Amino acid sequence: MGVLREVAAPFVVPGPSGVAVRDRLKQLTVADERVLRLVGDHLGSLASRDLRVRKSRRLRVLEDRLEAVRADWQAGVVHVVRGGKQLLNTRHHLDAAGLSEAGWRARWEAARRFLAADGESGKRYGNETIRVCPDGEVSVKLPAPLAHLANAPHGRYVLTARMAFARRGEQWRDRITAHRAVAYRIHEDVLRGRWYLTASWANPPVNCLPLAAARMRGMLGVDTNADHLAAWRLDTHGNPVGAPLRFGYDLTGTATHRDAQIRHALIRLLHFAKRRSLAVAVEDLDFAGVKTREKHGGRKRFRKLISGLPTARLRARLVGMAAELSIPVVAVDPAYTSKWGAQHWHKPLTSINRATTRHDAAAVAIGRRALGHPVRRRTAPPLQHQSDAAGHRTVQAGNGSRARKETRPRIPGPRTRCVSPDAERKRATSASKTVRDAPDAQVRVQDSLLLTEEERCHGVHDR
Repeated sequence: MGVLREVAAPFVVPGPSGVAVRDRLKQLTVADERVLRLVGDHLGSLASRDLRVRKSRRLRVLEDRLEAVRADWQAGVVHVVRGGKQLLNTRHHLDAAGLSEAGWRARWEAARRFLAADGESGKRYGNETIRVCPDGEVSVKLPAPLAHLANAPHGRYVLTARMAFARRGEQWRDRITAHRAVAYRIHEDVLRGRWYLTASWANPPVNCLPLAAARMRGMLGVDTNADHLAAWRLDTHGNPVGAPLRFGYDLTGTATHRDAQIRHALIRLLHFAKRRSLAVAVEDLDFAGVKTREKHGGRKRFRKLISGLPTARLRARLVGMAAELSIPVVAVDPAYTSKWGAQHWHKPLTSINRATTRHDAAAVAIGRRALGHPVRRRTAPPLQHQSDAAGHRTVQAGNGSRARKETRPRIPGPRTRCVSPDAERKRATSASKTVRDAPDAQVRVQDSLLLTEEERCHGVHDR
């Protein structure tokens, strides 16, 4: 058996700093306090004896987990598997995974074998450890114990392969030319048998536009659902334009697949908004405290529904991708958008040739709220009051509703509103058409019907 080579100190990856343990400790503490308030303080007010037993059992389980995590935290024990816990468990089920022991070992070693370095602004090409030149040359700064392996000056090792970015290559080139920070990661893909170099950098802060500027050309209201994004374009007056849009995605499978599905749906949505110079209106959703078992323990279907909504991931992706395309994003209050949209916009927007869903109506409600218009529509007046018999009926909600619209104020002036009420009347009063109202000084002359046209003209000149 050969002697194991001693690993150089700078290449040793330190263990986790305890961030995962602190997050788990915080989650269990919050859950334990929530269940304790529900069970300990209101044990007698729960609905049934079975519910009290289940909540009490849940409290004991959370307390045991919390004590175990606290013990690991104090002892400095971190349960982290480099390469993933799922890949580790696959070792015991090679037949079900369709892998051999050698194939699994290759994946296991590849997941643990990588090289990464954060960028540094001001350094040459934005990174001193892993340097990538504009022509694609990749070099690595070797530590002192491995300096004898360098094939370039200053203790650097230059790779024989050249690198090229197929996506966002111009942005990367602009950053390294200005010596701005770029982070790199070199890793192996066992399935494809290739090595990849990934570059990443932080986007600059997004400039906030005034709300009035975002509303200049209308709004694209977007309703987030578990399997699709429902969108509808609205003009500046809040009227739906065109047909509703639907951008579907599938959130089953691996995390990489789910993230790709969300990015694909968002890029189609943003390209539609970019072509029409529209701002995007979304709901400011957060189900962190709503989808817990302690709050909706008996409503499993509801908890599964709201857990499937990718609110946090979609919000983070949408802001970053919209900033790249310079598209404003307006976040609105999600209160009653689905309910009022279905009540006031579902039926009016449904026709024989177009089937409108409740989600499409909710997108209209979101867009109207972003534009500053009320979500609820005006009620149409009855047929006998569509004239001025009883005045204009502009009440939008019932008499008991708060902040409802009042009667439209009467503005003096012409009915057509084409002349300002304060402007003076330019046209003189027309003469009366009746004989009784004619002035006494007026002289009426009736020519004979037997006179010719020439005689009438001479008579007029004689007078």
